[in-house]
Amino acid sequence: MENWHLPITIVPGLGGLLILSTSNLMVTLSNEISGMIENSKKKVITAKKLKQLKLLNMAMVFFYVAVALLLVSAVINGLYEVGKTSLYTSVLAIVFALIGLISLVTFSFRAVTIRQNQFQNKID
Repeated sequence: MENWHLPITIVPGLGGLLILSTSNLMVTLSNEISGMIENSKKKVITAKKLKQLKLLNMAMVFFYVAVALLLVSAVINGLYEVGKTSLYTSVLAIVFALIGLISLVTFSFRAVTIRQNQFQNKID
């Protein structure tokens, strides 16, 4: 019971920074897609960007679940003596956060490739 607050200490970094930066990426990408749809000349790149938006959304969901599990873990550990349940919940939260981070890494690699394709199309 003395360390019940430890899972909550992770929440500002995970919840605050990662979710905020990912949601900013989503807004920027949504605005870019909206502009591309209006022009409707670059359907292939627009389709790729829509897939990117889905990937960002998936990362956000994993981050939300991770934050929720960390909060639940702290409450379980603070209120009840249930053995290792809180530890398992925290580990599960970390797994969800890692999946979200892997999604962001994938997004980053794909975003660079899409940008290169856009620049190459402008050159040609």
